[in-house]
Amino acid sequence: MRIVIALGGNALLRRGEPLTADNQRRNIRTAAEVLAPIARHHELVISHGNGPQVGLLALQNVAYKAEETYPLDILDAETEGMIGYMIEHELENLLPADRRCAVLLTQIEVDPNDTAFTHPTKPVGPVYNEHEAQSLASKRGWSITTDGVGYRRVVPSPRPIRILEMDIIELLVSQGIVVICAGGGGIPVVLREDGTLTGVEAVIDKDLASALLAQELKADALLMLTDVDAVYRDWGKPGACPIRQLSPQAMKELILEPGTMAPKVEAAIEFVEKTSGIAGIGALQDAEAIINGEAGTMIAREDEIYAQAD
Repeated sequence: MRIVIALGGNALLRRGEPLTADNQRRNIRTAAEVLAPIARHHELVISHGNGPQVGLLALQNVAYKAEETYPLDILDAETEGMIGYMIEHELENLLPADRRCAVLLTQIEVDPNDTAFTHPTKPVGPVYNEHEAQSLASKRGWSITTDGVGYRRVVPSPRPIRILEMDIIELLVSQGIVVICAGGGGIPVVLREDGTLTGVEAVIDKDLASALLAQELKADALLMLTDVDAVYRDWGKPGACPIRQLSPQAMKELILEPGTMAPKVEAAIEFVEKTSGIAGIGALQDAEAIINGEAGTMIAREDEIYAQAD
C-alpha cells in the first residue's frame, strides 16, 4: 500500500510538556517505533504539525527585536527542517540500512484571492499586552485579536491548491524512499503575475495539505494520527461514543464542535471523495490497527465499508 501519515502535535510534544529538544526527540522516537513497521511493508510519506515550534521561534524573534522578526513563511521552513530532521534521524535508526528517509522542504501554492486573507483566524506567536499589540499592528500591519488576558497576532489559513515539489516526492517514493514533507502544512507561496513565486504570511492547515498530498500521490490510505483514539459522537458529553466507520456523506451530517476533530474529518472526506482510498483518524499507537480497520475511525466509500464487513 501507499500510505500518507499526518502526525499530530502529540507525536512531537505531549500536552503540558515544556517545548525542549529532548522532549520532542523522545516523543518522536516513540512515534518512529510505531511508524517503522509500517515503513518496512508499505510505501510511506509522513507529514507533521509545527504549531508550538513556530510559536517558540516567534517568541525568540520578539525577544531579540520585535521590529525585525522573520516572516512566517521562513519560520515555517525552519520548523519543517528541524522537525523533519528529528523524524528522519529516529526512523532511520530503526529501519534497515537500505530503507532510507528524506526530508523535503515543501512549498504549497495558495490562492492570493482566498477569502482567508481578508479574514485571518489562525493565532500565532506570543501573547502581547494592549500597547504592544497596537504598536505592532500599526508598524507591521498585523491583524490582532484578543486571546484570554492579552492579544495575539492572527494570520490567514488559506486552502492548499498545489504542491510544487510533487514530482520530486513522487520520484523519491517510487524509489523506495520514506519521504517526510509538507510539515506544518508546507510553506505557503503565491504565484505572481510574472510567473515567479513569493512566500506569504499564512498557515496552511496540516490536515488539508496532507489530504492534497495523498490525492496527488494516489495513495491507498490517509492516516491522521493524534492523541484521541477516534472521532466521537457527542464528544465531551456523558453519552459520547466512538465512530468506527462512516461514508463521507454520513460524516458530513455529523455536528462537530469547532476545535475538535472537524479539520481532520474535512480532510478525510475530501481525500475519500476524490480518490478510491480510505482515510483513518485515531491514536498514534493504533496506526497499524487503523490501517486494518481494527481501531480508530475509518472514512470510506460505502462499497469499501461493505467489502470490509464481508
